[in-house]
Amino acid sequence: MSEQPGFLPRNPEYERETRRVFDEAPFIRSLGVQLCDFKPGECHTRLPLQVEHRQQDGFVHAGVQATLADHTAGTAGATLTGPGERVLTAEFKINLLRAAKGQALECQARVLKPGRMLIVVESDVYAVDDAQRQLVARATVTLAVVSANKE
Repeated sequence: MSEQPGFLPRNPEYERETRRVFDEAPFIRSLGVQLCDFKPGECHTRLPLQVEHRQQDGFVHAGVQATLADHTAGTAGATLTGPGERVLTAEFKINLLRAAKGQALECQARVLKPGRMLIVVESDVYAVDDAQRQLVARATVTLAVVSANKE
């Protein structure tokens, strides 16, 4: 991922809100996705791969890759929302660049454009196997910023 300027969080409790977004998502927990690191406008996650994450030919299912890219992007976007705001995915596009296999997937997401109503994020998904790390997918995710009272 390329360098970009640092962003300032609008919520003084952004760390708590970011952890809430990640920790309270039952589907993400059931997949086994781990929150590795985050800072304003960025998020890094990891998914140790299990047989359940694979499709019929042994590669990581596209849905698993898309879910990892989407939720990591949402978490990156959540670092920049204001108090009482939430993010919901409005749209995403994913390019599956090569068949994914390995011991884990890692995802790094970074905000490209922080807006008051829409946040655009890019997620890179890497397959990790021993010492090798290979880019397998890239997603562009548009997040809608909504009031917590209007979800």
